[in-house]
Parts: sequence; structure tokens; C-alpha cells
Amino acid sequence: MLNCVTNPHANLNAQLHDNGILELILNRPERKNAFFGDFYLALAKSLHEADQSSAVRVVLLRGEQDFCAGNDLQDFIDNPPKNTEAPAFVVLRAAANFSKPLVIAIKGVAIGIGSTLLLHADLVYTDAKARFQLPFLTLGLVPEGASTLLLPQRAGYLKAAEMLLLGEPFNAQSALSAGLVNHIVEDADVYEYAFAKASRLTQLPIASLKMSKQLLRGHTPQVLQQINAEGELFIERAHSAALHEAVAAFKEKRAPNFRQFED
Repeated sequence: MLNCVTNPHANLNAQLHDNGILELILNRPERKNAFFGDFYLALAKSLHEADQSSAVRVVLLRGEQDFCAGNDLQDFIDNPPKNTEAPAFVVLRAAANFSKPLVIAIKGVAIGIGSTLLLHADLVYTDAKARFQLPFLTLGLVPEGASTLLLPQRAGYLKAAEMLLLGEPFNAQSALSAGLVNHIVEDADVYEYAFAKASRLTQLPIASLKMSKQLLRGHTPQVLQQINAEGELFIERAHSAALHEAVAAFKEKRAPNFRQFED
């Protein structure tokens, strides 16, 4: 299972504290903790093991410096998802299925899956300077992570449509208003603040926590179905000409021309 300090992947550090908090730290700061295949799978494996370990009561997920800049773009181009067993979808299902409290702390950027993961957490804290974005359509893709189901429930249809369809960056206050985060931490370090909240959870009966979370998230089967439904369309779009135009435009520092494509 889990030792007191593990290192399941070069880019994922894990520390199990004496009080039962498993702190998972995304550690690829030079790439703003952008995910790639094995990095995704290491996080999914850690969440699965944490769920099974009697030593873990709460998981606290954070980044080293930034939280997460989404999928590594070059890796995405080199290894586009072929089916819904692709690593990104494995992580999303692992987060959606996680039965214990999941706390996330954010600094820097939370882009793409760095934002959709928040929809599967139970407590989310951010500092005031963090920046968020759901840029799927600007890359010729579709949203993922059951965000087309969960974000309208949190933010209302119009706000969710604005965030998902336009794909524009938004700040911590907008994330708070949309129900992506619980609180903006301005008078303390957000990592310390989140750890303190996680510590309070460890003092509660684990059975009560798990039962209460199950009651709160009674629609988990629907969420998993939506992750897979979005995933099928995401895979289709990942092989589209629009994606390659978006990537070319990014590299050439120009606006993409999607109007040349009928799809």
C-alpha cells in the first residue's frame, strides 16, 4: 500500500502525514505541472491506493508552484487519446469514484483538466492570484471531465456556457462565483489553509465522511457516464483538422482559422 513517504512518479510526490492526510504534490513546475500519459496514471494509481488504504483519511492535492496547466500539448499531439481508457479519462474517473474527502489547493494556473478536476473535489481553496481556463473549444475539442453536466449544476447554464463555449481565462473571484472553489485565501498561505481544513476532516469518523460524501454525490453513475460520453466526442475531435490548426496557430502565434473547416 502506501508508505509514509512515497514517490510513485518523478513528477508526483506523495507524503502520508501522521494525521492521515495524504498530500499529493504535482511536481513538474518547469511545465506548470502539465500532464502526460504516465503522469496521469501515477495520479490515478495514487488515488486508487489512497481509497483502499486504512491509513489515509483525506487526500490533499496541490501543485509545486502552479496547480496544473492541463495536458502537455506536444504529448497530446504525439499521443492523442484512442479510447476512453486513455490516461486522462482514467484520472477523471478515479477522482469521480474517490470515496474519501478530496481537498485541492490552487496557486498559479488551473487550465483544462486543471479546472475540470476541481468539479470532483469536495473542498477547493485558491489564492487570489490564481487563473483558470476551460479552453477546449479554442483547441477544436469539446469539454471533458463531466464538466458539461457538473458546471451548469454549479454555475447555472448561462455562466457554464460562457466558460465552456468561449474558453476565456477567468480569475479566482469568477471561479468562486461559479462554484469551482469554496474560498479565496488572502490572509494566509493557501496550502497551509487547505491543510488545516483537511486536518479538521481527519478528526471526524471516516465512515460518516464516506457516507455523507456518497449522499452528497448520489449521481456518481451519471457523472461517470457523462465522462465517457464526452470522452467519445473528445477523441473524435482530437483527430480533427481543427485541432491541428489550433496547434499550428499556437506555435505560429496567430489566431486560428476554424472557418475553413466544415466540421
